[in-house]
Amino acid sequence: MSKNESSRGAVRERKEKVLTSLQNLGERIYRQIIAGEFPWIKMPSRSINNILYDQKLRQYILGNRSVRRSSRNIRHIRPLTQLIWTAMFVNDLTRQSKTSTLRDVFYSAQAYEMSFTDQQESDNLITDLETVIGYSREDFNVFPEERSAIFGDLTIEYTIPGYEGRRLNLTSHPDGMMIGPALTGAEFIDCKADKVIAIEKGGLFTRFIEERVHIKHKALLVHTAGQAPRATRSFLRRLNQELGLPVYIFTDGDPWGMHIAMVIISGSANAAHLRDLNTPDAKWFGVWASDIVEYKLPSDKLTELDIKRLHELRKDPRYEGKIWSREIETFMRIKKKAEQEAFSRYGLTYIVDEYLPAKLEMADSY
Repeated sequence: MSKNESSRGAVRERKEKVLTSLQNLGERIYRQIIAGEFPWIKMPSRSINNILYDQKLRQYILGNRSVRRSSRNIRHIRPLTQLIWTAMFVNDLTRQSKTSTLRDVFYSAQAYEMSFTDQQESDNLITDLETVIGYSREDFNVFPEERSAIFGDLTIEYTIPGYEGRRLNLTSHPDGMMIGPALTGAEFIDCKADKVIAIEKGGLFTRFIEERVHIKHKALLVHTAGQAPRATRSFLRRLNQELGLPVYIFTDGDPWGMHIAMVIISGSANAAHLRDLNTPDAKWFGVWASDIVEYKLPSDKLTELDIKRLHELRKDPRYEGKIWSREIETFMRIKKKAEQEAFSRYGLTYIVDEYLPAKLEMADSY
């Protein structure tokens, strides 16, 4: 069996497991009704008190607490009904091999008079369903709007129906390729890069393409578009684990940039019920608070909200490492923050010609 046939087989197998899990959910509800019970569903609790950081896995996980949603409780009838409808909707999606966005799920409910108060409510129901059946929304074909992109010398082969076997090099489009369902499920065929640079801002992503960073530093460039979507975080993990590429994260120099990097490294509390969304060995290499001082970067004063966030990071066990704690304390001391674009004070190419090589060299030593 070829590698591609094996990959397609794995996709089919996962689809069947998702459908089986959805079917089992439906059968449990059916048996409860036949037995004269009020239908109910038990699921892991996603409350803050049940979200733990696992030092061994180096990511957030859910604890052992659970919640029970029962139609016996009048306050549970609406969310229980919405959850069952959501399961029915994604079951149809999966069987028909069709995809939907989170926004589309919100509007599709109206056709069944199963309206949600707002999209946040429907998004939360999708997450609840993930915890109930044990699979991510991407496994049952529900995706957020695409906003991340990748550029670099990596040839992929599509596995989605209708495009099986088609190959594409990710330098094909000068604006980068959107990281969507077709790309995240593709096979890696040939890669000339030896590292990945994940970039928070679109302007810097474009600058790096223009300055041919993918050639000068043999890098795959990934635009995270702020907080990286789950599909992008999963894709970064694949690049790291399947191709052995180190991942370096480049964000704005502020507490929010630190958090963007940390979510890539250790995952998010919101996705604590899922695995394989983090890249534990990825490294945040800037913009550091100490860079603001060393490079005399144009900066702004930290706001009260920024300082509050720094105090929160101080208490977070994920930030106990030497680099993280040092930079938090430096931010607190200088009371300043800076954007990635601040290096342009030294010229448009300075960030590529001077800063980037220095930080890549430094990153390999910690």
